[in-house]
Amino acid sequence: MTFFYWFMALVMAATLLPSALYMGIYVFTGAHEALERARKLWNFLRVFTLLGFNITLWGHVIVAFWQLIR
Repeated sequence: MTFFYWFMALVMAATLLPSALYMGIYVFTGAHEALERARKLWNFLRVFTLLGFNITLWGHVIVAFWQLIR
């Protein structure tokens, strides 16, 4: 699970940082294309965060269940 935690942290950082960068570009320049890209990356970040949470939660449930029936 350690690899999964690091991988999900990397994926989340890889979407959060560009999203913040494009939001900054939008704030300083007013380019609507940058705002659209920031929104899309933010939505991907939310999806990856929820995916990581769900896999972690259900992974722990499955491991606990496996230990109960063993």
